[in-house]
Amino acid sequence: MRDARLALIPLVFTLASCGGGGGSSGNQTDAVVVTPPTPVSLRGQLIGSATVAPITVSSGVTVNTLDSAAFKTLLDMQTDYGTAVTGNPNCSITVYSIKYHTIDSLAADTPAGAAIYVPSGGNAVCQGSRPVMLYAHGTSVQKSTDMANLSASETRLIAGMFAAQGYIVVAPNYVGYAGSTAGYHPYLDAEQQSADMVDALRAARSAFSGIGASASSRLMVTGYSQGGFVALATQRAMQTKYASEFTVTAAAPLSGPYALSQFGDGIFGGAPTTGSAGFIPMLINAGQRASAALYTSTADVYESKYAGGIENLLPGTQSLGELVTAGKLPDDVLFAADSLPQAAGYGSFFGPDHLIKTSYRDTYLADLKANPCNASSAKPLSCTPGQALRKWLVKNDLRTYTPTAPLFLCGGDADPLVPYNNTTATADYFRAQGSSSLQLTVLNVDDTSLLGPFRTTRAEFATAKALVRRIALERGNTAAEADQSVKDSYHAGLVAPFCLRETRTFFDSAASR
Repeated sequence: MRDARLALIPLVFTLASCGGGGGSSGNQTDAVVVTPPTPVSLRGQLIGSATVAPITVSSGVTVNTLDSAAFKTLLDMQTDYGTAVTGNPNCSITVYSIKYHTIDSLAADTPAGAAIYVPSGGNAVCQGSRPVMLYAHGTSVQKSTDMANLSASETRLIAGMFAAQGYIVVAPNYVGYAGSTAGYHPYLDAEQQSADMVDALRAARSAFSGIGASASSRLMVTGYSQGGFVALATQRAMQTKYASEFTVTAAAPLSGPYALSQFGDGIFGGAPTTGSAGFIPMLINAGQRASAALYTSTADVYESKYAGGIENLLPGTQSLGELVTAGKLPDDVLFAADSLPQAAGYGSFFGPDHLIKTSYRDTYLADLKANPCNASSAKPLSCTPGQALRKWLVKNDLRTYTPTAPLFLCGGDADPLVPYNNTTATADYFRAQGSSSLQLTVLNVDDTSLLGPFRTTRAEFATAKALVRRIALERGNTAAEADQSVKDSYHAGLVAPFCLRETRTFFDSAASR
């Protein structure tokens, strides 16, 4: 349950808101050979029809449509900062689940699931043709993750921030999660993940008329954390591969690892990020499934204690904490205690009970030295890595084009999960291309300067951080423990709502194209 004093935040916030066949008769002279037609791709086609996903409002009580007043209560009771950050809901919400055809890492047909949030009600913003927002969610290690479940904090936040304000929201679960039969997730595989998003939107569009969703021509794309990466990859795909099908009004990738080769080089170079022991195996498994040949055996990469079964571990049925308790993953210790180099302040990621073999790290570092990337902002990927993981990271790095849609990048520069240098490096790359069509806005919510744009949001973010720290101190925690509370809350609990609120403002004001 949220600390009651979080309800005081509104006092310091000033918020507005299939083929044919051939055969023979048996007589070769009369044989007629029928050439099978080229199969029609199933991508983006619905499987079945949209179904209502009941919303739980209290223990044992569910509704099919959540009215705005009940949603306000739910947000204020169960979401950090509640309507202080989302604004009061203007619309009622009905949530639908769909299944659709998309592709796996090898471009083979596979099913996936998504949610559609449909606004309704008497307020003008809930009526008529509504803008569509395609949302990419953050990293989850639970295969049950379902964006149609408003009991989760991320789904409630997105529903409150956008659907309750009049946006039709399409939120894919991704391959590997609810609605999918795949036994793995193509984590940060830019080609597959963007295809998944595109196919979900295609399927959703075909379902709109049957569920009372009237869509305008305005299309927004956003996502947070892993979803920030997926959102940018999706905007790139829509611009470079599907321009005749989609026109993105505006895009807002948030706190994502867009500069993936730089991200990996930083981790293996001695500065691992929080959660590395969970997402590095997911990333490596995704590359292996996509035939990137990252290893011959998992024992090439991982210490023997963890190598067995790690290919099928994530996403799964246990949380990261439960996996650590069960001895299936270390507690974010990535490298051996004597493995070098080690950046100052990152000692906790090095120890005896570690995940990655030193021999594997050494091959990565040797290739990093021999074939460095990120030499310049303009051409960061002008490099030819030989080590398989580094090749995979470069292949999926998103610094390969210049967006033509208005773009909003947001994050916080103290992020312990996804370093803010992903945002700055990507923004620097876009600017270095010198395109006159670039429309780029960047927000660091942790910027404490007194001047510049977004002053109100930046001040409110500082207040929220201070409140988290003060609550920890008042509970009897030490100063160091209070600082850790801020660090633990930083990525998802603190940065996300502020970046998402500014995203809504950005989308609301974006000119239709």
